[in-house]
Amino acid sequence: MARKKTEKLSGGEALVRSLITEGIDTVFGLPGIQLDPMFNALHDASNSISVINSRHEQGVAYMAFGYAQSTGKVGAYAVVPGPGILNTTAALSTAYACNSRVLAITGQIPSTTINRGFGMLHEIPEQLEIMNALTKYSTRINHPTETPTKISEAFWHLRSGRPRPVGIEMPMDMMWHKSEVELGIKTPGGPPPIADPDLIEKAAKMLGQANQPMIFVGGGAYDACEEVKILAETLQAPVVSYQNGRGVLDERHYLAHTNTAGAILWDKCDVAISIGCRLQAERMTWGMDNTIKIIHIDIDPTEITRVMKPDVGIVADASSATKQIINSLTKYNNKRASREEEMLNLKGQANKLMEKKAGPQMAWLRAIRDALPENGLFVDEFTQVGYVSRVGFPVYHPRSMVTPGYQGTLGYGYATALGVKVAHPDKPVVSVNGDGGFMYTMPEIATAVHHGINLVAIVFADGAFGNVLRMQRELHDGKVIASQFTNPDFVRLTESFGALGLRAKTPDELRSALDQGFSANRPTVIEVPVDTFPEPFELLRPTASR
Repeated sequence: MARKKTEKLSGGEALVRSLITEGIDTVFGLPGIQLDPMFNALHDASNSISVINSRHEQGVAYMAFGYAQSTGKVGAYAVVPGPGILNTTAALSTAYACNSRVLAITGQIPSTTINRGFGMLHEIPEQLEIMNALTKYSTRINHPTETPTKISEAFWHLRSGRPRPVGIEMPMDMMWHKSEVELGIKTPGGPPPIADPDLIEKAAKMLGQANQPMIFVGGGAYDACEEVKILAETLQAPVVSYQNGRGVLDERHYLAHTNTAGAILWDKCDVAISIGCRLQAERMTWGMDNTIKIIHIDIDPTEITRVMKPDVGIVADASSATKQIINSLTKYNNKRASREEEMLNLKGQANKLMEKKAGPQMAWLRAIRDALPENGLFVDEFTQVGYVSRVGFPVYHPRSMVTPGYQGTLGYGYATALGVKVAHPDKPVVSVNGDGGFMYTMPEIATAVHHGINLVAIVFADGAFGNVLRMQRELHDGKVIASQFTNPDFVRLTESFGALGLRAKTPDELRSALDQGFSANRPTVIEVPVDTFPEPFELLRPTASR
């Protein structure tokens, strides 16, 4: 075991040294007076840890989220207290919704003035409590000597149980204060919960005897891809995913489906196993009856019964629990013929429905899929093409499609995609945006140029919050208000930052523009002028007759 070292360090120095010990190689951050000692230490440690600064606090937080979500590692950001940390809360809530390992670091006003109401610079009441509401664990480092222990605790939470964000704050006087600090060693995560063998056996028997089993996967199954594939093939069971579960099973596999086909299959399903997902939409909107049985695997015991109590609830790591079910399944499993022809026909049926309901969006998505190499990553947005991508864009690998999950964070996409590209500098990354959401973090084009983050972003520009506008026209008697806006010329705007600006008016032109952007090896924005798209939500939230 490595020996601990004792050194005289400021709080800021101890914080940076502890982050390096824990394996952090990148901090997304914006400096300020409350963080000066930390950024001084980051400067001195530049050979061990890099800093990516942005033009706004929300930018660094979304980048940390993109870094974490696309890798499974810890994405760290650092901002000043008060308005600084408040500007990151949308990103923090998105990381919470998506079970991302994001470490939020913020400064604090002097320790003797916290919650005193003196009107100190950047003072807000109960800052730590605000972070507590958006993380699984948040703490204050009250003295430099506490730093290694508090950072170790933070990383234990980041690496144990259900992944979710963690928050750290340190008062500015403690950032400067020097003490003899005993540096720690890298913190392992806690062991995952062990599945109840009786419940494993019950689940295996239930699945083995099922006539129409279905498998549902979410982000909690990212590390169980091989086990899910084996279970699916053993049972000849379709695997249904949406948003964060996409790519757990390569969607070129005949058993891989999205919600569009899943709703059709649900009507005849007799046993459904949920692996690392809530199964909320299916149970609450597709319907339940006395014939369908639910098996739920989740590392978080609170999720097992949150929506409703399953027939079998297994608290365990997705990979180990699924493997145990597979091992027990042999003695129960019915003889099963291949369903390949049936499932491929169903895929064709779902594709026809998507073409019928959202043909224009599908044409753009095909162009993107054609241009994006197999190892590429796709970051969606709350825009019309982004909506349909959640069922219409084929995903081949886990973590290769990044979404905001149930949080539905408009404007998250571009900055998040920058973080994805930082994490994967040698892979092509495409960011899909609407003009409304893109303008939330558009200044980060400057960040992309400054740091050489060669992301290719698409902006579908209709001059409106398109979904809102359509609903105002169709559902609210044409009461159009606050949903339209004036856009810049996105090509000229992009070029003014020193990035590559392109325009594509057809799917074929978009394919060519993407090829050009990927080959250019520079930050790229492609403007795509579009008109109103057809309403896509019947595809995203299909109904079942159960």
